Amino acid sequence: MSDADYHRITSAILASLEATVDRWLEADVIDIDSHRTGGLLELSFPGGSKLIINTQPPLQELWLAARAGGFHFRHVDGRWCDTRSGDDFFAVLSAQASAQGGRALTFEPPAGIA
Repeated sequence: MSDADYHRITSAILASLEATVDRWLEADVIDIDSHRTGGLLELSFPGGSKLIINTQPPLQELWLAARAGGFHFRHVDGRWCDTRSGDDFFAVLSAQASAQGGRALTFEPPAGIA
């Protein structure tokens, strides 16, 4: 993937995650604060835990820091896959957000972006 495609796709992913959190806040699903600085998105959960999603342009990866540990994802065959387990980014993010939020939370990939 070209650097331009990487930046376009990861930007769309971060924007989609922010929009999802905003919808949850408006619908009173859960009170998660989001803060984005460039390629880093921080999600603060009730109780003080955080999820941090960070782009890694030199490696063309997405990184996720959660209470359960750190995860690195690389774009493979149209999916963002964990470099160790092969698990999907959105599935892992949803599982970690659910664990830290104390309720079922599901993140989906943005439409038209692999």
